[in-house]
Amino acid sequence: MVRLPVAAAAAVVLAATSASAFAPPSSSLLAAVGSRTSSSTTTTTRRMVAELVSDVPSTLASAADALSSTLSSSAATLSSPALLPSSLLSFSDQGQNLAGTFFQASLLPYLAFLYFLSFRGNRTPSLGNFGWQYLLLFVLGTIPSGIVTKGAYGETLANVDWLHGGAEALLTATNVLIVLGFREALTNPACSTSGGSKYGDVPKYVAGTCAALFAVACAFGTKAGFDVHSPFLFGVGNLSEEATLSLPFVMHSEPANALSIPTWAIHFSSVFEFLFAMDIIWKFAEATDNPKWKGLTWGMLPLHASGIAACTYHFFYNPSSLQFLVELQAFLTLLGNTTVAVAAYRIAVSNGWTLRELNPFPKSEVSPEGIAVDEAAAVPYNVVASDESDLQLAAKVIALTVGSSYLIKYGELAFDLPLTENGVAAGAMVFGVPAITGFLYYNRAKEEGGEGFSLPGFGSGGDGGEGLSMADVKKFGVSGTVAYVLTELAFWAVAFPVASTALYRTTGHWPDVINDNADRAAVLAFIFTGANIARLLVPLRLGAALALAPWVDENIINRQGEADEQ
Repeated sequence: MVRLPVAAAAAVVLAATSASAFAPPSSSLLAAVGSRTSSSTTTTTRRMVAELVSDVPSTLASAADALSSTLSSSAATLSSPALLPSSLLSFSDQGQNLAGTFFQASLLPYLAFLYFLSFRGNRTPSLGNFGWQYLLLFVLGTIPSGIVTKGAYGETLANVDWLHGGAEALLTATNVLIVLGFREALTNPACSTSGGSKYGDVPKYVAGTCAALFAVACAFGTKAGFDVHSPFLFGVGNLSEEATLSLPFVMHSEPANALSIPTWAIHFSSVFEFLFAMDIIWKFAEATDNPKWKGLTWGMLPLHASGIAACTYHFFYNPSSLQFLVELQAFLTLLGNTTVAVAAYRIAVSNGWTLRELNPFPKSEVSPEGIAVDEAAAVPYNVVASDESDLQLAAKVIALTVGSSYLIKYGELAFDLPLTENGVAAGAMVFGVPAITGFLYYNRAKEEGGEGFSLPGFGSGGDGGEGLSMADVKKFGVSGTVAYVLTELAFWAVAFPVASTALYRTTGHWPDVINDNADRAAVLAFIFTGANIARLLVPLRLGAALALAPWVDENIINRQGEADEQ
């Protein structure tokens, strides 16, 4: 389990000793070699040898000191959880803190989302479904890029522009695939879940090429001479420093870690494409005659907020004092992955998904339920009229992306705010933009005769079409009540270790809830926050209780009754 950290420590030892302890004893040696002509070579060589010999004791002492300090630091590194193999499998370079915990935890609900979204009865467009799956390449891509930025530069990924932009490009590719797939399902009568795309496999090949190029960049970028602040795509579109300072409104110089125009463009294109994806998926409810798809748009709202949090962090030039933005981004990612998983579950259930689908064995070809799902999956989409062509939509994205990139990169130099590290302003930006987006969809839902915003429910809830309620659990009698109690106990049993781990990732020490009032308060605050978030997932907990009720009835209630009879 420690082979990888040991290898890393060995590399650090070799690099440190070779770079410092065994460096040439005097910088004048190279100057002497470069400045002397061939006629003075003998004199130079003698002087070099004499200096080397005279400095042998000090050189050996330097080597010993360097080796000792490097070994001690490596030992500390090996004992730290930050470089254990499990942490290396975190997202980006945040594995050692609370953000890493949230990012890692967000993977499981996202996998559940992909499973339910891919249910054949949903009629999810093939290219759009591939786009959601492609996001996993972005997740995987942040691992090597985060290791490179930490190992080669000692920096976070956000401050290494050429790798930062490359990683975000995979997210942009994801959003493009989603938009193309769902938009074609709305406008192309020949489109189907199994194929028939007018684009063919070209988008997939392009996306695969992007991933391959990014992998090559991670592997050979540092060897090719890219330094910590080398701009993504060679900074095409950047203004020179002189041109920037000559702008009449500019009051400040850019910090060295400011994002380049290409990297800003990647971020803004991702934001705009995701907004377009939310709109198209909302309209997809009409194409499939299933309003549950609108719930997916609502579920995507926290993910939209996560993207805004990342842009806000870059707006303030990635200061360590605003690290809470990174953790907020990670939490919103976890929340968003959970909400889209819930939304996808509701869509799947409305299209005939049952627990039988979890059976890994081949299903009967004459099953009435299976036949009904297959027939529903073969129903063609309803064509929804579009206000603009693909070319017009692409032009709109490009115009918004380029305009926003220049406006933010150079426009913010006219204000003091980006350099003030103002947490209140940052929080207002993160929550303000998604709040406006949510309000617009709330009004849109009401105008279309819907119910506006409502908490997600599970299942059909009987003839009324409502979600699950406690009444459904009570139908199982004592077994349902016991199952619900068990699910609640499981939540609280998990809450404490999760809260303790979150505090450890934040402060670097495990909580002492017996002797330390501050630790006790912090753990309770984490649990209280988690409990309030869990209120949004009441349908999930009710669903778990319903799923557990038959087992409780058979293995606890009935078994106890048999024991009493005996």
